[in-house]
Amino acid sequence: MPSIRDEVSFWLNDQLITRSAFSPCETLLDFLRLNQRLTGSKEGCAEGDCGACTVLVGRLYRGGLIYETVNSCIRFLPSLDGCHVVTIEALKGQNGALHPVQQAMVDHHGSQCGFCTPGIVMSLYALWMEVPQPNRQQVETALQGNLCRCTGYAPILKAAAAISDYGTPASDWLENERNVNFDRLADLKHGDRVVIEKDGQRAILPANLDDFSHVRLDEPDATIVAGSTDVGLWVTKNMRALDVMVFVGHLEEMKEISCAKPYITLGAGATYSEAQDAVVEHFAHLKDFWNRIAGQQIRNMGTIGGNIANGSPIGDLPPVFIALGADVILRRGWEERRVPLEQFFIAYGKQNREQGDFVKAIRIPLMQDSSHHAAYKISKRRDEDISSVCVAFNLTVEDGVISKARIAFGGMAGTPKRAEHCEARLIGQPFCEASLVAAGACLDEDFTPLSDWRASDVYRMKVAKNLFRRFWLDQIDGQPEQEAAQ
Repeated sequence: MPSIRDEVSFWLNDQLITRSAFSPCETLLDFLRLNQRLTGSKEGCAEGDCGACTVLVGRLYRGGLIYETVNSCIRFLPSLDGCHVVTIEALKGQNGALHPVQQAMVDHHGSQCGFCTPGIVMSLYALWMEVPQPNRQQVETALQGNLCRCTGYAPILKAAAAISDYGTPASDWLENERNVNFDRLADLKHGDRVVIEKDGQRAILPANLDDFSHVRLDEPDATIVAGSTDVGLWVTKNMRALDVMVFVGHLEEMKEISCAKPYITLGAGATYSEAQDAVVEHFAHLKDFWNRIAGQQIRNMGTIGGNIANGSPIGDLPPVFIALGADVILRRGWEERRVPLEQFFIAYGKQNREQGDFVKAIRIPLMQDSSHHAAYKISKRRDEDISSVCVAFNLTVEDGVISKARIAFGGMAGTPKRAEHCEARLIGQPFCEASLVAAGACLDEDFTPLSDWRASDVYRMKVAKNLFRRFWLDQIDGQPEQEAAQ
């Protein structure tokens, strides 16, 4: 058993923070505003949706130091152990001038009421450090998680395009101090288990993956916190008191991504941002879909395993991975077992897990040359919204005939689920529009969707059927006219 430490340490701008005996549910935003009186970061929604609370968090990753935007309103303080938090108050230009991002926002009238502005500045700052001359799409992607209720997007976009007119990342203070900050965070690395206790609540940060396995067996009822994009709302919106929280976002072993044909394996602790390049490389049809998973701040925090383990029927990843034939790798103690992902979801709120199990990784078969794939997400708002309906198609076509079919939906039942009657209707049929439309008509045999505030049952069913035709149109897009007509 590793040694135990009873405090967390992280850097806040240029100050080393060491804290012990605090509530594991304390958020970074509350700490900044109430404890440190750094009030530039604002609370707009307290659910990671508006971006007014955006800050940067730097961490050591794969031998380097990366800075990412995060929603401080749902980021729990224990998860910052060994990190560097950068707030709007730390931004500075040369010789006492405004920072280039701030000056661009001023000159292009990018701020109106000003409430959302600090978060927007931090999002643009993170983008500018990575891409000094971003295109329009890159700017819009970076700002997916920032809402401006004054509808000031046009001047904000102009400001984003002009930042490098005021300076370069090479002369930025944070870039100049990168080596110093790397060494600071390296000094905070340790092999200890961290246990923070206050008023009957405990936060546990396991020392490594094996230690996490022991903790999971000892604390089977504890809440596992990876990215806190879901658990954070339990606290901020539902006011739940979580007695024992086990934080795993720092465990590098759970972030491993590997490809050993015929599979790619994604560690459960890998964030959407960390997994994006590997996913897009092997599953090109998911490029646009991946950027519609929440906003950039959430993609930097949320994890592959978290999206699977919480069992939500409207999670974005389960239908996609089910259609691809993925397995979930579960670990309990020293033992591991693989379960087909479609069998992992038993009923609403119930998964195929034994006491002490945790999701270690997702294993996905690589695509075959004869496969046709697509994934679609329907939501009220295009960016940073939860799915009303999500569907993924995976058809194998040989000599113009469909030989295999896997079609999975989210939002149509109490769990992510395959459309088995639709699949059966497609087997042996020619790969054409008529076959897909006929298969879509079988959806009534597979699903009885519910009505809620996101969509009515009638709307969900209508959209789901129409997506079969959408799939066909996307498949023939760009093909020669003669080939498409076959």
